[in-house]
Amino acid sequence: MSALVLPATKLSELKDGLLSGPAAFLGSIFLSVQNVTEAVDLLQRTTSRVSTYLDVTALESIEDITTVLDAGATTVIVNNTQLHQLDPKTLDQDRVALWTTGVTKEEIIESIGDKSVGIFTSNVSDVAFVTAWLKEYGEEHPPVYVSFSNPNEEDAAQVSALGGIPVLPIASLSSEPSSTGSINLAKVLMAGAKSDRPDGLFTTLVVDERGTALGLVYSSEKSVQESLKLGRGVYQSRKRGLWYKGDSSGDTQELVRVSMDCDRDCLLFVVRQKGRGFCHLATSTCFGNYSGLSRLQKTLQSRKASAPEGSYTARLFNDSQLLKAKIMEEASELCEATEKEHIAFEAADLLYFALTKCVAAGVSIEDVERNLDMKALKVKRRPGNAKEQWLPSASEDTKELAIPTPAAIIQKSKEASAAADPSGKITLTRYDASKDDRAVIIEALKRPSQRSTEKIMGIVNPIIKDVQERGDKALLEYTHKFEKATSLTSPVLKAPFPESLMQLPPETIEAIDISFENIRKFHAAQKEERPLVVETMPGVVCTRFSRPIERVGCYVPGGTAVLPSTAMMLGVPAMVAGCEKIVLASPPRADGSVTPEIVYVAHKVGAESIVLAGGAQAIAAMAYGTESVSKVDKILGPGNQFVTAAKMVVSNDTSAAVGIDMPAGPSEVLVIADETAEPAFVAADLLSQAEHGVDSQVVLIAIDLTTEQLEAIETEVDKQANALPRVDIVRGAIDHSVTLIVKSLQEAMELSNVYAPEHLILQIKDAEKAVGLVKNAGSVFIGKWTPESVGDYSAGVNHSLPTYGYARQYSGVNLGSYIKHITASNLTEQGLKEVGPAVMQLAKVEELEAHRRAVSIRLAMMSSK
Repeated sequence: MSALVLPATKLSELKDGLLSGPAAFLGSIFLSVQNVTEAVDLLQRTTSRVSTYLDVTALESIEDITTVLDAGATTVIVNNTQLHQLDPKTLDQDRVALWTTGVTKEEIIESIGDKSVGIFTSNVSDVAFVTAWLKEYGEEHPPVYVSFSNPNEEDAAQVSALGGIPVLPIASLSSEPSSTGSINLAKVLMAGAKSDRPDGLFTTLVVDERGTALGLVYSSEKSVQESLKLGRGVYQSRKRGLWYKGDSSGDTQELVRVSMDCDRDCLLFVVRQKGRGFCHLATSTCFGNYSGLSRLQKTLQSRKASAPEGSYTARLFNDSQLLKAKIMEEASELCEATEKEHIAFEAADLLYFALTKCVAAGVSIEDVERNLDMKALKVKRRPGNAKEQWLPSASEDTKELAIPTPAAIIQKSKEASAAADPSGKITLTRYDASKDDRAVIIEALKRPSQRSTEKIMGIVNPIIKDVQERGDKALLEYTHKFEKATSLTSPVLKAPFPESLMQLPPETIEAIDISFENIRKFHAAQKEERPLVVETMPGVVCTRFSRPIERVGCYVPGGTAVLPSTAMMLGVPAMVAGCEKIVLASPPRADGSVTPEIVYVAHKVGAESIVLAGGAQAIAAMAYGTESVSKVDKILGPGNQFVTAAKMVVSNDTSAAVGIDMPAGPSEVLVIADETAEPAFVAADLLSQAEHGVDSQVVLIAIDLTTEQLEAIETEVDKQANALPRVDIVRGAIDHSVTLIVKSLQEAMELSNVYAPEHLILQIKDAEKAVGLVKNAGSVFIGKWTPESVGDYSAGVNHSLPTYGYARQYSGVNLGSYIKHITASNLTEQGLKEVGPAVMQLAKVEELEAHRRAVSIRLAMMSSK
């Protein structure tokens, strides 16, 4: 509950539907209404700007109360009879409070029953009874509103401090220190505030009307009192005392609302920022400039005021017909878009032109969002049918239905699944290989679409060129821009790494050490014991021997994430191979540091340095080298689409002379399960990859499972997914993930080999025997006791694997990824006599005379001896 004090008022005290004075900054009002017309009229004037709490006990019918709620009342106060008539299935209980005349604990409990609605206690005279009741009620309870028969500051503050919401006559509220008959609003607001600071100041988050954080400051009771008095941002500086924001810079703040968080240890100031911005660096916020819609709005508002005559934006503001045409054009293109990136692109265009129309009319995003909030308060629902002119004609309907493409069938299947389960259960879309056409199955197995190559390359190429030309300076600029690590002065951390950067809990060190040793053992076992020597014919000896790649770059994604596992998977085989120079690259955190786990792994593998950068700029730095970054001969490691694109670009640039491990796409897993599989294990394995990102994909191939067995797995997926902190990401990944029902293991393996998964998990009977059927996979996990997670971390196999179907052509990272093979030939005189004629004949056929003569000269010399 954000409003800690609720000002009670009368219609006659409202001006244009709003309060005046310090109470205006609470963002809430309380009124008793006598009829539905009066209530709706009030709500039409106030709801988009303030939260409205209405005593509707005087209304005669439930229909009238529903109308008031539908008109946007935040909360209605009802009597017991009205409460029993309201339908809890269609009404949010948070929007109802029960008016009670109970003066004893037993009467109040009887009034409440087992309902979860709020409580409104009227004309309280025995405040000690209410405060004792609030203490016993505890912290977690529905809202408790308390109005007093004789309101005073001490009683109101006591109720507020205990989590109650004092309802106080607006005429009694003041921003000045208490005087006879008045109540200091700041005193009551701050009554329950908590501070863990020695100086007693309160953390204060300052946001704009969209909720975007502008900065973090501190407040005191005195500064809050000044803010309420002046209607502007006033805070408590730890050095200068009261800080009237904007007095020296001119960047003042108009106060909109003051409230407190649920724990009462942080104040929230909602303001309208004036001037250049909130930050002393003249940026919109202390966390950088606005982004997204807020940034667009600011730009459009600026353009409206000063767009050059004849510019496109000026034309849009001045030509309403052009703007109308562009909105309709972009809306049409959005309707036609089908791919994820295409939809995002067209939606962005539509938002641009829609917001231009808003700004032209003086409408802000905040106004739009308030209207959205209003719509969310609706109780009565319209059918939601489209207007007739926008509905497809019968001929168009017939035409569309006459072409049942695999993609259309899949969309229909997803819609059917959603209709069958409107609860929003997280579940994979089912297909039956014995019933669905083969083309539908193949279409269902398609990975989520990635951004177009053209767009990605348009971003990546300039970055690579810039780093190639300007070196460290460009690399640092991109790190400052993308990682927000503006304090960073060097793009590289050189070995030996300070102990202070590797301070880790003992259990983390032990986990890394165990994993490190298992990875080392497995990759060390891949070493060739001795060179290959073959005498292909008498006197002709061919050999092959291996040498480590001298300089390798290991890209470890991260930034805010901690990925020591990837550092180990790339660094340990490089160490085992004997690479002379190992360079790690990983995005730094915002403070410019790199996670200690990665530093510790870099130390263990003997890395020369850690490049403190990510994205295309890190790839370019390692490919070409800079003043501080060593040039490498090969770059390995996973990354997003920009990293992958950059790896492809530099590997095709002969001036870079650098190789890469493999192309890559989003993470994925395919689980094959039969009747012996444990549903909880199957679900856990699917979700372990779904949580990577919304563009990840998981596939379940179910071998002859019954409906009950499939539902058991689906129930586990939903239950486990909803318990995950990244449930929204999981939901996005599951949206394009599928279950394929097949009859046999042979059929399952055939589909798996077509898909070529990054991770293949076999939860089937005699799983070891099925490995022989695997043709395409990055890594295989055999049996119920082998989750994919062990491969990601500690078993010893490598987790840097081919994705997006590249398992058909590429291996995962292994010792061979860090080794090059060199061949040698050693011929005796006899050997050249044996093979020479064949060489000369083939050179003659190819008309390469110098090749032929290189042999004939030698043979002639042998003959002349």
